[in-house]
Amino acid sequence: MKIPLKALDSGKTLFLLQESEGRQVHYFALKSRDGAYRAALDACDVCFKSNRGYRQEGDLMVCNNCGQTFPSNRIGETKGGCNPHPLARRIEGKYLVIGKAGIVAGKEYFSGKRS
Repeated sequence: MKIPLKALDSGKTLFLLQESEGRQVHYFALKSRDGAYRAALDACDVCFKSNRGYRQEGDLMVCNNCGQTFPSNRIGETKGGCNPHPLARRIEGKYLVIGKAGIVAGKEYFSGKRS
């Protein structure tokens, strides 16, 4: 998946969807306050069964299930607990690149469709 960096430069989270074997895998990308481009599954190791994901409030990502908050500069770096599950990413020219294999590997976090 190639995302133009300019699509993330506003600091607003871009929520995305990838279909895999009949499952919808939700993930997001953003540019954090420290200027880094980041990506994570829209799910965590704790609350993923609720299939409610996260929302952005300013510089924070907020779990829609338990209300835990995470500064944007931790997204894609911290794993476990209620942190958004990180996705490997890299910058190629003017794009943030997230490997499809990494996204698809997260399908186990998404057992059903979101309402």
